[in-house]
Amino acid sequence: MKNLETYQNFYFVGIGGIGMSALARYFHASGKKVLGYDKTNTKLTQNLMQEGIDIVFEDLIDERITSLQKEDTLVIYTPAIKTLGILDYFNQNQFEVLKRAKVLGLITENTDCIAVAGTHGKTTTSTLVSHLCKEADLPFSCFLGGISENFKSNFLYNGSTYSVVEADEYDRSFLNLSPDWAVVTSTDADHLDIYGDKSHIEEGFRQFAALVPEDKQLFVRKGIEIGRAHQTYAVNEKADYYSDNLRMDHDKIYFDFHTPTETIKDFVWEIPGIHNVENATVALAILHNLGVDFDTLKKAIANFKGIKRRYTKHFYENGKIYIDDYAHHPTEINAVISSIKTFYPDKKLLVVFQPHLFSRTRDFADGFAESLSNADELILLDIYPARELQENFEGITSKWLLEKVTLDKKEASTLSDAFEKIKEKDFDILLTVGAGNIDTLYDPICEWITKI
Repeated sequence: MKNLETYQNFYFVGIGGIGMSALARYFHASGKKVLGYDKTNTKLTQNLMQEGIDIVFEDLIDERITSLQKEDTLVIYTPAIKTLGILDYFNQNQFEVLKRAKVLGLITENTDCIAVAGTHGKTTTSTLVSHLCKEADLPFSCFLGGISENFKSNFLYNGSTYSVVEADEYDRSFLNLSPDWAVVTSTDADHLDIYGDKSHIEEGFRQFAALVPEDKQLFVRKGIEIGRAHQTYAVNEKADYYSDNLRMDHDKIYFDFHTPTETIKDFVWEIPGIHNVENATVALAILHNLGVDFDTLKKAIANFKGIKRRYTKHFYENGKIYIDDYAHHPTEINAVISSIKTFYPDKKLLVVFQPHLFSRTRDFADGFAESLSNADELILLDIYPARELQENFEGITSKWLLEKVTLDKKEASTLSDAFEKIKEKDFDILLTVGAGNIDTLYDPICEWITKI
């Protein structure tokens, strides 16, 4: 195919996806004409349009598409979209059509690429690595799977020597990358619609790890078998790089960080959870290996504000606490609820959860039920289908999942009814959690809690 620089127009099929939007912002910032389609108008697509990107929400072949010439247009699509008239048009008219991951690989192949993979933790870790690079003023660009609270974006350009990318295991997309450095945070079973079973997803991660040229530039959470030599990292147990002595003081988390040759005491930040200290540990390990001094890293860790919808926490004068999180796998939900219960053991927790995908709900139903049963009260929303159809998953519904939850105080709800139900509940902490469109509840909830 031609060099990416030769294309003047970039059409994104599924532009509202978090990974797709980062690429769209990259080409837009490069002075190219960027336009695209998505089926849902969200906060993210609205932001893209405000930045000057043209987006449509109907699957129609209009003049904006027919005026494009295949010689200077690259079409980028996400594998989550299976059938679409617009995509058919581009294929039938012999446009160059590439998957998102392939294009990301092409952009980053001439950089020193730091790729962060894992079924959990990759968004926080890649965002934190990017933040540390920015605070150290390294020449880098980043393509993230979440909105950084520090950058207010999922894309940042600060040079081209390094690139930081979130390496997505869905559809084996991460095998399109050419990582010079890599992290594997976790290899839990997920995306079984693609991989079939846990052994195949583990094999996918081993194939990804094999792409890294140097053993010392591959960092794997201790306990994961990755099939080659690598550096390990951990929390509260010895590894090549590890953190310990975790303690909390006035909503700040303190920890000590150990390299193979030295100990640096008293890192401090406001991001809760042992799993997040684990993410910080590997981010610090990489930046240390890039030659950044620990004084810089300490300051950078301290001013890291996190990622939107990753344990986004609000305190109110009336004593209420509201937490919003993107968790959509039982392991992630366990981590969030356990963190809340650890820090606020005596407070009543109301959880509002929106399952994401019929297939994931089916495959991990018992795990979801077990993790959600740790709440004090539960409102379970209808399953967000994304790319799937209910007719292909007969009997897999929120009510079916709710029966498995052992709580006494539990009920099912539509998204449209959820806000009114929340207002009727007695709680100290409200947790909204899920990867679908549950985020539409966020602004109304914030406004309402302020007034009660």
